[in-house]
Amino acid sequence: MSARQDPNWWNDEHSSAWERSKEALRRDWEQTKADWGAGGRELNQTFGDTLRQATGQQPTPPADRPNPSPSNDLAWADAQPAMRFGYGAGMHHVDSDWDEALEGRLRQDWETTLTDTPWVRVKQAVRRGWDSAKGPASVERR
Repeated sequence: MSARQDPNWWNDEHSSAWERSKEALRRDWEQTKADWGAGGRELNQTFGDTLRQATGQQPTPPADRPNPSPSNDLAWADAQPAMRFGYGAGMHHVDSDWDEALEGRLRQDWETTLTDTPWVRVKQAVRRGWDSAKGPASVERR
């Protein structure tokens, strides 16, 4: 096997960006394989986790550890307002499905009007409230 050689356009900036991103992408690959039933490991890795880890906005856990589930470690006092918010949002957005655009609007509403608790920490609880307001059909569409 011959030695790897980078293309002519590859520079130190590319190498540096890859070094910062490769562990997040490895975790994403393992999660994807687990999701497909093709081996891999359940790492609780979402696309958002991969992006935040690759850009240094979120720490990357050790290779053998899953990402912490943001809402699983919430006390009820923190989860309840997030679930309430999600429930109300589900009722308000009657004809909407949860998608990136809606999530962006809800995140903005959460961050500007409700609390100092970061969205990443309450997003799953908000989604649980949303799903509860929408009923079983919304969970099946996920």
